[in-house]
Amino acid sequence: MEKVLIANRGEIALRILEACREEGLTAVAVFSEVEREALHVREAPQAVCIGPAPPARSYLSIPALMAACEVTGADALHPGYGFLSESAELAEICHAHGIKFVGPPAPVLKLAGDKLAAKARVAQAGVPTLPGSPALASPEEARRYARELGYPLLLKAAAGGGGRGIRIVSSEEELSAQFPRAQEEARRAFADPRLFLERFLPSPRHVEVQVLADEHGHIVHWGTRDCTVQRRHQKLVEEAPAPGLPPELCQRLAAAAVRAAEALGYVGAGTVEFLVEGEEFYFIEMNARIQVEHPVSEMLVGRNLIREQLRVARGEALGYSQDQIELWGHAMECRINAEDPAQGFAPSCGRLHLHCLPGGVGVRLDTHIYQGMEVLPYYDSLLAKLITYGEDREEARIRMYSALRRFQISGVATNRDVMLEVIAHPDFAAGRLSTDFLERLSPEP
Repeated sequence: MEKVLIANRGEIALRILEACREEGLTAVAVFSEVEREALHVREAPQAVCIGPAPPARSYLSIPALMAACEVTGADALHPGYGFLSESAELAEICHAHGIKFVGPPAPVLKLAGDKLAAKARVAQAGVPTLPGSPALASPEEARRYARELGYPLLLKAAAGGGGRGIRIVSSEEELSAQFPRAQEEARRAFADPRLFLERFLPSPRHVEVQVLADEHGHIVHWGTRDCTVQRRHQKLVEEAPAPGLPPELCQRLAAAAVRAAEALGYVGAGTVEFLVEGEEFYFIEMNARIQVEHPVSEMLVGRNLIREQLRVARGEALGYSQDQIELWGHAMECRINAEDPAQGFAPSCGRLHLHCLPGGVGVRLDTHIYQGMEVLPYYDSLLAKLITYGEDREEARIRMYSALRRFQISGVATNRDVMLEVIAHPDFAAGRLSTDFLERLSPEP
């Protein structure tokens, strides 16, 4: 493994590029026709255009990516997050062509991507799961299981993930109305119309555990992360470790995450997600890729998780055991998105003007933005990940507040002020968190 094609864009493409440089690997960037001036393209020693702006014809095109590997001689491919990062098809095609896919093998991706199959597998390993139904063939079958489980319930796409494909149903009438719509949405979004029901927890914590496994049977965890502050199931603020959880509960979560990864035959960096209610927790899903929020775990462990992925992909052993991993301090991350809170968080496009960017002790900014950059409507609205670190949570929180104030750009609307409101809120400062936090802060009409 000597040359890595980075099958992504934005800040994660830059992170992979830098990790390749540190590992002595050659990196190849890819870009769509409208991103010729992107920062990861400028920084890469080699870059290839893979198609026009629409993702389906560029970043989501497996033939385009394979052609890029062929013309550049890339012998590995790192998918980053989003796009094709959890595509079993891409992993299979890479394997067939002798290209190392930096991630778990195709069978693991297939299993982790099927929420019902993954849930059944980890339950067999003793990991707690929420009561729910099997795959549902019809609204009639859904209503029958719903009567057994009791409302409210979540109607979920079996192939969903990342907060997508989820609807709350509170009555039989609502379930009957939502079922065909959710089924069609799942068919369009995931090419898989299967739905299932799961018990709905109204105000849980969303806690996840970072795991890392090599090809030699070694697996470790990098502690907990809290991703409770969300909007419509999309994470906005993440921190590590998860605040306010008893040490014994954190140990149980970590042990369950390792068991889940072992049960799924996991290799590489992945995240096991849980809902936590009181002293109880329940498996949600396994994210078989690098997570957007991975930097907060890096800050605590002092290692580069992208480099760890590359090392595992090269066939190296982890080289350290669980008792050699020490977690220090506290870290927070805020996602700064190009979206307009005054317009229902609609995406915002335009030319960026940078007035002030944060820095200093305990402040990290992962971003691909630059002066005069055009924010386009084709891709994810993430502009930057602002990360702060402190000896304890309050120090990290205060640094985040100061760093957010110094994050000053114009040309597009952003959610920065909403993040400031969250970080300054007394409930957030006290660690009183639940997945409906943002709705309580500013109820939507």
